[in-house]
Amino acid sequence: MTRVGVNGYGTIGKRVADAVAAQPDMELVGVTKASPNYGAEAAIRRGYDLYAAIDDRVDEFETAGLTPSGTLDDLLRAVDVIVDCAPSGIGARNRAIYASHDTPAIYQGGEDADVADASFNARASGDVGDADSLRVVSCNSTGLSRLLAPLDEAYGVEKARVTLVRRGGDPSETDRGPINDVVPDPATVPSHHGPDVNTVLPNVAVDTAALKAPVTAMHTHSVNVTLETEPSTATVRRLLGDETRLFLIPEVANIDGAGALKDYAADVGRPRGDLWENCVWEESISVQGRDLYLFQNVHQEADVVPENIDAIRALTTDIPREESVALTNETLGIGLDSLLADGGTVRDPVAADD
Repeated sequence: MTRVGVNGYGTIGKRVADAVAAQPDMELVGVTKASPNYGAEAAIRRGYDLYAAIDDRVDEFETAGLTPSGTLDDLLRAVDVIVDCAPSGIGARNRAIYASHDTPAIYQGGEDADVADASFNARASGDVGDADSLRVVSCNSTGLSRLLAPLDEAYGVEKARVTLVRRGGDPSETDRGPINDVVPDPATVPSHHGPDVNTVLPNVAVDTAALKAPVTAMHTHSVNVTLETEPSTATVRRLLGDETRLFLIPEVANIDGAGALKDYAADVGRPRGDLWENCVWEESISVQGRDLYLFQNVHQEADVVPENIDAIRALTTDIPREESVALTNETLGIGLDSLLADGGTVRDPVAADD
């Protein structure tokens, strides 16, 4: 049983904590918060032991009536691995703290790649060897890696070109923008997302450009991949349909965007309406010669969650990657597929969350 701590119970941290708690081979020892806000209350209501991320704020928690079980140092002494889900940039500052406790650590994609011994994606990255720390690549890079890895294996990727329309902020981030505009973010082309993908798929040529839009639900990717061979459209659809962390949206489902996707996820019982899979519009998958085109949406709050679970096993156990992915998929109910999919070849329907 791997004892896991989550440092930072926010947008990603609360989802990782729930996912850890669902694993039969992991124990969630506790989670941290920097201040006694509604997130700290939510952690306690879910039965998680709460720790103060900053030592000198213990009194604030006690005054608020949310007495913590200890501090981050106490949590680190009790775990086999820590998952850092702090805001971007804070993880790099936490690295020295983890090192002082000799605690293996997993970081998120908001950190620079050199924060850890290796970057990680369950579908794309190679053997992590004797790494003492891993960085799960960003939500956009996770989505692209899941897509490009099978395409490269099956057909070879000569060049991938992706335009990302990014959400302005998560639903709770009221200080983010833009409010009434669509802006290049960054204005430089290509953007940093391609190099991030290359930390787990170093031999795949990929260029990215990014825009930021006044939405909160999901990211949208417009993808063009020049393949080394010429598969048919139907063949590519079958290939991608066999990937458990890709959801091919059937045309007859009448799902036209992120709002309907989130509504669908909630209706089939997904906690928080989360979509752990890439959501690819099946009718958008089109092959012309060696050029493949498609649209996909990536749920930035959720798609890295299963990758964190697989990263924990990669860092702390000898469980084969395929076995870990299968167990993570089973425990979380990953493998979303519509009963409206053509041909009746859907996977088992996902049960509603208990």
